Amino acid sequence: MMEGINAKYVSQKISKTRWRPVSSSSLQQPDIFATGSWDNEDNRISIWSIGENGVSSMDDEFEGDPQLVCEHKHNGDVMDLQFLGQDRIVTASSTGAVTIFRHHHNQTLSVCQLWERAHHYPCENAPCTGIVCNSPEIVTVGEDGRIILFRADQEGVMRTIENADSSTIHAVTFLRTTEILTVNSIGQLKLWDFRQQANEPSLILSLTGDRVPMHCVDRHPNQQHIVATGGQDGMLCIWDVRQSKAPFSLMEAHSAEMWEVRFHPSNPDHLFTCSEDGSLLHWETSSNSDTPSFLQGGRNTSLISRSAIAPSGNQSLVSAWLTGDSGKGRLETTHMLPSQTLSVNSLDVLGQCLVCGTDGEAIYVNRQVPI
Repeated sequence: MMEGINAKYVSQKISKTRWRPVSSSSLQQPDIFATGSWDNEDNRISIWSIGENGVSSMDDEFEGDPQLVCEHKHNGDVMDLQFLGQDRIVTASSTGAVTIFRHHHNQTLSVCQLWERAHHYPCENAPCTGIVCNSPEIVTVGEDGRIILFRADQEGVMRTIENADSSTIHAVTFLRTTEILTVNSIGQLKLWDFRQQANEPSLILSLTGDRVPMHCVDRHPNQQHIVATGGQDGMLCIWDVRQSKAPFSLMEAHSAEMWEVRFHPSNPDHLFTCSEDGSLLHWETSSNSDTPSFLQGGRNTSLISRSAIAPSGNQSLVSAWLTGDSGKGRLETTHMLPSQTLSVNSLDVLGQCLVCGTDGEAIYVNRQVPI
């Protein structure tokens, strides 16, 4: 076992893991996370604690092991899961439902809102594949090609973009408060502006050549034009949505589908990816100069192409992920898990804490991520 990693075997395949947010003003590390399961007879969402109070006196429990706080049955596979503030959790189901659960102070979970067939085909349900929250707004996407905008505490649907896509939309993220990005199963990244009445994307970016399905997307926390995506071929793509129809750079990251990509929320020179190939990678841009670069391969990576040059101007404002001078910096990748074979389906990182969930029915927690 790698140093600092706690493994918890949970007798269910874990599809999603998310830290409960901590207030940005506090310096505390996160200590509560949620998981969702899939491919089990009875799927559940569960709340776990790694806080010092959660230490069990039983011999087989180690300090820092995740302790189950509470759980609730979930109809269908948990396809996505996001915290909405401190005490609510929104889930996407393979049944097409979108549910808001409330985590109560007495450590129970209850359903406080349910949109039962949010995503559907004419005669059957369509899986809801992705969620993003910007409280009180919730945006969901699905296999049915729909984009739906909800508001927590309002029963109705605020807006639906029907036929937003003719293929499955796999993931969604906010670019700005009124703009979202979606990725689909034919290798397209689409930008949508909710201020526009038309149900058309304001921008479409795509990988040239093969229409490789994209599974995940994350936006750089400080520079909203920088986006990372991953997909079926295991490639990590970095995009600049301001100026390029194609990705800025492509890296060979994994040998199978990449399921999630995450910029570190407060130190975005660090990025994390996980894959069907059973690995979780930590990517770090490092440099000998003030303008680090993402454009030179580090260990386990090879740079495939670069289809744009960083914009001129003040280079110190240019992200490390987009710097044009490839001679000055490099990218280092580190394997974060002991070698294993089953898929790592989900990861989340906050502060120095990383959590991931696997098809091996294990949750891994690392509280000493070198950030």
